[in-house]
Amino acid sequence: MQLFPEEKKGLRMDSDKKKQLNATQRSAFRRIEKMHPIRMLLYLSMIGIGVLFFILTVAFARTGGFPGEKFELPNFFSVSVILLLFSSYTMTKVPRMYKKEKLKKMVRYLALTLLLGILFIGAQLIGWNEMSATGIYFSGKASGTYLYLISALHILHLLGGIIFLSFMLFKTIYVASDGVRSLIFIRDPFRHLQLSMLNSYWHFMDFLWLGLYLVFLFIA
Repeated sequence: MQLFPEEKKGLRMDSDKKKQLNATQRSAFRRIEKMHPIRMLLYLSMIGIGVLFFILTVAFARTGGFPGEKFELPNFFSVSVILLLFSSYTMTKVPRMYKKEKLKKMVRYLALTLLLGILFIGAQLIGWNEMSATGIYFSGKASGTYLYLISALHILHLLGGIIFLSFMLFKTIYVASDGVRSLIFIRDPFRHLQLSMLNSYWHFMDFLWLGLYLVFLFIA
């Protein structure tokens, strides 16, 4: 059967599209294969954390919040959002200082990020006191229980980041005082991987809480 030029052109375009799609898929699989197992584990854990909080958020939404009650989100929950966003900004500076081989400035940004993370947890705990003062308790209404639970689980997961951040801070302080150790630290690909993973996890936890806060703001 003879094909018209337009039909031949259409078949060639379809063939080119399939080739491009297959090439894109192969490229994606190659990137996954080349990914370090620890990084892959981190991404899988982040997906698991995201699914967990999505389920809890849906459960909180199904409770209907606090209709008919004079409830407002604790002021310190808003403060905690600001603190965490600032910590996200300071964390973005860490890889840049590492690339520029400015370890002393990197120490400052790591320390500032750690301080902001600890202050965030403190603001969350004060927020719990604010809720209990308005009659919202963990063992009371289901919406209150979910609010405490989601906040507590976020703190727990953030603590994992804080522990690793503390390790990187003290490690950097140790090597920054010696030129040889600094050079080895900067040239070590595993340290680069650790900083990259810390950066990814910290931003993930920051924007996760921002999303949760917005859900609380509109539902509660």
